[in-house]
Order: sequence, then C-alpha cells, then structure tokens
Amino acid sequence: MSLSRPAPALLLLALAPALVAAPGCRLDRDDAGAVRFWAMGREGEEVQQLLPEFERRHPGVHVRVQAIPWSAAHEKLLTAHVGGAMPDVFQAGNTWLPELVALGALEPLDERLARWSSLDRGDYFPGILDTNVIDGVTYAVPWYVDTRVLFYRTDVLAEAGYAEPPRTWTAWEDAMTRVKERAGPDRYAILLPLREWQPPVILALQRGASLLREGDRYGNFESPPVRAAFDFYLDLFQRSLAPRAGDTALANLYQDFARGYFSLYISGPWNIGEFGRRLPATLANRWTTAPLPAPGDAYPGVSLAGGASLAVSSASGRKDAAWKLVEFLSEPAQQVRFYRLTGDLPARKAAWADENLPRKPHAHAFWIQLQSVQSTPKIPEWERIAAKISQYSEAAIRGDLTIDQALAGLDRDVDNVLEKRRWLMRGAGR
Repeated sequence: MSLSRPAPALLLLALAPALVAAPGCRLDRDDAGAVRFWAMGREGEEVQQLLPEFERRHPGVHVRVQAIPWSAAHEKLLTAHVGGAMPDVFQAGNTWLPELVALGALEPLDERLARWSSLDRGDYFPGILDTNVIDGVTYAVPWYVDTRVLFYRTDVLAEAGYAEPPRTWTAWEDAMTRVKERAGPDRYAILLPLREWQPPVILALQRGASLLREGDRYGNFESPPVRAAFDFYLDLFQRSLAPRAGDTALANLYQDFARGYFSLYISGPWNIGEFGRRLPATLANRWTTAPLPAPGDAYPGVSLAGGASLAVSSASGRKDAAWKLVEFLSEPAQQVRFYRLTGDLPARKAAWADENLPRKPHAHAFWIQLQSVQSTPKIPEWERIAAKISQYSEAAIRGDLTIDQALAGLDRDVDNVLEKRRWLMRGAGR
C-alpha cells in the first residue's frame, strides 16, 4: 500500500469545486466581527480559559475558538484555504509551515515582529524559532515546543551498571546490550515503533547528515552519514535490542514499560504526564528522562525541533486584531498559564524560568535538549518524504530489503516526490 498522499496543489484542485459549494465552509454570520481562532486537540479546549483576560484588555475584540482534532487539522486547513474559509489565527504544527507558505496561506510577520517592543528573539530556543522562518521570512511564532528525549527505567539501567544515562552511542549500545542480557529472550532494551520516521532521522541528523541535496532537489539517503545512522538503527533490531514487531506487539505502552518488556523509549513531553498518570505508584521514582546520546563527545546529540506555532491567515480581514491575540498568547505569563492547563512546554525561556521548569526532574532533560535541536527540511513535500522513510526503514527492519536496497529505493522515491520542485526551480532559474 502506498504511504504517500496527493501533492497539496493537486489535492486542492481536486477538492476545490466541492469546497466552494459546501455548506459551512464560508464564514458564519454569527462570526462577523469576531477573530476566528482554530486550535488543535486539547489546546483548543484549554486555551479558551485564557481569552477572558484578552477580551478584557481589548474591549470590542471577541475571539471565537474552534477546536479541531489533530487527526483532521492538516487537511482541514488545506480545504479551508481553497474554500475561502481560513480562520484569522490558527495553530499549526511547525512541519506544516512550508506547505502553507507555498500555498500563500500565511501572512509574513517580520514587520509586526519588528514593532513588538517586548519581544526578545533570544527568549526563544533558536532551533525552534528557525522552524518558523522560510526562505528568510518569519511566518509564525512558536506557541509551545517539543522535542524527543530518552525516557528510561533508572532501576533497570542501574542494575546494568549505568547509574547515569549513557551520553555516547557507544555507551548507549553497551547499556542496551546489558539490559537485554538481563531481560531475557522475550523482553527488549528499547522500543522503536516501526512506523515512526523520527528515530532514524534523528540518528542521521546526529551524524551531521543532510537528508536532501542540491538545494533540496534530490534525496541524499545513500550518503555515508545517513547510511552510518541506518546501520546503527537496524542493528538494534538485528541484535534483538528492539522488537521487530515494534509497537504492534504491545498490550499497553505504559503497562509494558512497567513490567520491563522494554526499558528505554524515545518520546516527547506529552508523555511526561502520561507516564506520571499511567505507571504504577511503585515506579514513580524509578523512571526519568535524559537528553539523547551523541555519536561522539558532543553531548547531547541533536534531536528534532518540534511543537506548534501561531500563524495569521493571509486572507484575514482582521489581521491587526489577530496579531494582538498572537502577542497575548506569546506573553510569558500566558505561556505559564497554558503550561499549567495542558502540560505543553512553553516556547519562551522566561516562562520556563517563571515556572522553574529547568529544575524539575522530568522537564530538565527537555531544557537541555531544546538547546540542541534541528528542523527537518523546510519544504512542502516533507510529510510525503517522511512517509517514505517509514516505509523503507520498516521494510529493512523486517528483512524485506537490504540496507542498500532500502536506501537506494528511498532516494529513488524521494527524487520522484521532488520532481515538481525541480521543475519549478528550473523555471525560476534557481
């Protein structure tokens, strides 16, 4: 089964006639005069608790929030753009921004940022802020941040001789080998879900790899740094340090972590609260987080720059009021309130300091890791490429392809994905 989806332009052309005629796509009369704000998942529910203060400060400005499920958010934004029904302000995953910029859906923000007297760009994590800048133009403001670190059982690693988390790939591999030896044939050291593209990409970035080449025109997966990272990644499965069944064999992620089916897991800040709630009370002091190990001595290793940003629609008729909302939600005080409501890590360092997050046990690793994060290639085709990475890495893990076949096939498919990009760039003389 193909894991790719239609190119955004083709998708929009296919959906346009239905969307223009579809009921409910146009602005409701009840929304006239209101700033429409789309926020995703739980954030869309909790952010409403912050808005009375905003409306108190800005009499006459009303905000109407629509909570959008994360599973539907990406396509809903695309279809809203075609149907002329974009909200004034919206939350977007930062990997979506290049696609939305290519469609002309986002308002450039640099002039407004320059007039924002209280803004200090140094108050944002540089790698996170960079994800909002496309071709030198800032199109969104980080709202909350995430990245991936190592969640691990401190008691299990201590029994394996590691009172402190491993800091290098060599130590990491040794620790996992020792954990596996003690765990036995039916248990493992680390869980690496097969359909997640993030772990192999993180390892490649840690090796200094460029995933694409020649101005992001072609895949670069057969390059030595990427191959070295995939060698390390696949070896974890070949040596049974990670289950080849990935997460499909799990009864329950948290129960299996508690019973020692696996003891290490690469995950993000959303799991701090989940681990705290779902693990038995007896394990409360027997797990923690750590920054990712590095291939050499430059600890920590790079991780992915993730999170969500706030953007203003280029089609909005209320851009000034929309920007006031972005400024308000970006204030450190509001970021602290939002963190307390959702557990989402603040984008502003001042908010971290106000909440003393750098010193909190499970958040400390994220504070360290966020100083060393990197974005994926900032091109509209990235999500399709990410799906291809998952497809080929899973095939190599299962033994359906050799590593050489997998990387060659990945480069070939990625080159096909980027064919239109090359054509457009040739036409632009680039």
